[in-house]
Amino acid sequence: MVHGSGSSDSILTEAEVKSIIEAGTAPDLYRKKRVLALTPDATRTCPLPMMIRAVRQVIGEQCAKLDFMVALGTHTPLPEKELLALYGISPRRREEEFGRSEFFNHRWDLPATFVRIGQLAEKEVADISGGLLKETVPIDINRKIFDYDLILILGPVFPHEVVGFSGGAKYLFPGISGGEFLHFFHWLGALITCSGIIGVKDTPVRRVINRAIENIDIPVHCLSMVVAGQNSLCGFYAGDVNNAWAAAADLSAQIHVIHKEKPFRIVLGKAPEMYDEIWVGGKVSYKLEQVVADGGTLIIYAPHIREVSRTWGRYIEKIGYHVRDYFLAQMERFEDIPRGVLAHSSHVRGTGAFQNGIENPRMEVVLATSIPRSKCEQINLGYLDPAKINLSEYKGREADGILYVDHAGEILHRLSA
Repeated sequence: MVHGSGSSDSILTEAEVKSIIEAGTAPDLYRKKRVLALTPDATRTCPLPMMIRAVRQVIGEQCAKLDFMVALGTHTPLPEKELLALYGISPRRREEEFGRSEFFNHRWDLPATFVRIGQLAEKEVADISGGLLKETVPIDINRKIFDYDLILILGPVFPHEVVGFSGGAKYLFPGISGGEFLHFFHWLGALITCSGIIGVKDTPVRRVINRAIENIDIPVHCLSMVVAGQNSLCGFYAGDVNNAWAAAADLSAQIHVIHKEKPFRIVLGKAPEMYDEIWVGGKVSYKLEQVVADGGTLIIYAPHIREVSRTWGRYIEKIGYHVRDYFLAQMERFEDIPRGVLAHSSHVRGTGAFQNGIENPRMEVVLATSIPRSKCEQINLGYLDPAKINLSEYKGREADGILYVDHAGEILHRLSA
């Protein structure tokens, strides 16, 4: 059973949000129980402070303990001050309203974080992936979840380059899962390709997640958001993890996908400030690739971005950005590179071919960031000086084959069927 509502032209109030949580979350799930809420970090658009308030007021007053964890995947852990700011909690409110709560980062960088809860057998992987991969995959997860009686997933749903649509059980896998599963998960998505998976609800990668969650014997409840604009909530669903996510994904497919009649020779996507490195700023490419014409140019405009990746930059600088087939033709060269990095590389570069030792990307990808030209050339991407770009020259020129997209990276653009 799922409780909630949403439409492309509705904006839900905080009172309505609390009402949906109350209707869609049975008291016996949390009353006098220990609850761990999993949330996004600052790279996802959603009214997180409002949601944290609502959860505390509806659930926090009756549960034995209400703690929060940022499901980072492999993003950078947040200092406590930034974590509380993400949740909209001032020092005074921390003391007065959240005195019994603890706040955690998912420490994916510490081996002691994890416990093994099962594995995906080789035959299962082959069946789910349609034969793309044949391997045994261990399922490791943050051991802290077993200190609780209920896991509460609280996050937005958008079209996603690896799984189809984000949210739901993705906050467990790979949000707080171990590295082997995470890298397997991303590489499977890369094999299917971003353009083949993004904005698709039922995907092999989502099936992998659903299979992995069967190894968790703690109840998992879901509060799924659908966001319009910067932070307005146009949809919200409470219920079991799969059904609440599915309802949100259906609405996301309606409001987070823009169809264009024809492709463009130049597409400029302006990345928001929340993408502070190419590791996440690459979402501009993921969401816009499909409307770039063959041989066209995609510009990632983000003067505020100064680095490729704080976590994985050394690997990316070693291999550069390439199409999927470039890696598949010579995987032995990249055995020491985490497959999640290979996936990111091919997602940003887009589709293309690699034949007779020659790489032929379908489009050119150009960085208009604060990353210097020499570094762009090193990682096999183009360079433009953002200071010399006049954005007004790109706006309102669709008839000329030029598309400008503001706040790029969350709304999927694709061609009409």
